[in-house]
Amino acid sequence: MVAVNNAQGMMGFWTDITEHYVLRCQEWHNCEHMVERTGVPGFLVGRRYRGTGDAPMFFISYETTDAGVFKSQAYIDRLNDPSEWTKEALTHFNNNIRNIYILLAGSGRQAPQEAPYALLYRFNLPAGEEQELVDWYGSELVPALQAVPGVFRVRLWEVEDEISNINYAEKEIDGRGPGEQKYLTYVEMSLPDIHKGEEWQAVLKASPHAENLAKLKNVYEEVSWLEFVMYSPDVP
Repeated sequence: MVAVNNAQGMMGFWTDITEHYVLRCQEWHNCEHMVERTGVPGFLVGRRYRGTGDAPMFFISYETTDAGVFKSQAYIDRLNDPSEWTKEALTHFNNNIRNIYILLAGSGRQAPQEAPYALLYRFNLPAGEEQELVDWYGSELVPALQAVPGVFRVRLWEVEDEISNINYAEKEIDGRGPGEQKYLTYVEMSLPDIHKGEEWQAVLKASPHAENLAKLKNVYEEVSWLEFVMYSPDVP
């Protein structure tokens, strides 16, 4: 068994649900879909967040032992054989983004009873400087941000293009596709506005953080609150 803190792969899914179907969608996701997904070998935990402000209505994440789980036969079989309830639900998904990620760096541990808020940054890096900036981001910025009071864990993820673009039946229903940003910073925190506080901002403004952050491209920021979580029965 692998502890959930050791997840090396993740699926990130952003979506807006047709307003009149939201409650029915939550029932489906809680009672059927997450049960099914977290039962696939290699899955560790699934979480659903509710977006705030201009963020998509929902952000859904599934963490796995490694990204290869998302191309395993057991998982692909599920994607190609959606239940009738899944077929119904997916017709109400809109503006969908789905990416498979590999973990590049992380600092901290998940909250003992789940972090109530997630701060997400999606971004790209300039060609020719990617590896240098990834190394800096993972080794210096990630631990500095995790040290801010109220932050439980900070992780940097990178899109795995090949697995993200695998075709299957569920994709044909809701038209999901990869987003334009290659990198994702996933911050678990105790309050929704920690990133606006003095200590967080001091980290961002410190040299060389300010200079390197100015190089990030296509940056998208969102805050969501945790609505539902389910662990695999195999997680200790």
